[in-house]
Amino acid sequence: MTLSINANNNEVTGAWDFKLVGEIDLSNAHYFKQRLEAALSEKKQNIIVDLANLNYIDSTGLGVIISVYGSIKKDGYSIKLLNPRDNVKKLLNISGLDRILC
Repeated sequence: MTLSINANNNEVTGAWDFKLVGEIDLSNAHYFKQRLEAALSEKKQNIIVDLANLNYIDSTGLGVIISVYGSIKKDGYSIKLLNPRDNVKKLLNISGLDRILC
């Protein structure tokens, strides 16, 4: 499965903007985690993830989000997930992450 990630340090909002296109699963979740960690090692700040073009995410991808959220929350930062498609929104609802990250 393919995943394209566009990451941008938004000076106006003071957050990393991530735009995801494709799918996140076991085969590429490590790439997503590397991109998040690389951004945070460059500058630790809030993360905004646009899911409008993410067709699928499995539990491995959710685990990456939870892991990174846990590591930045202790420093007062957060992750916000925007524009999830219905199938992704359903998984976020089932996991309870919609109440925390959306």
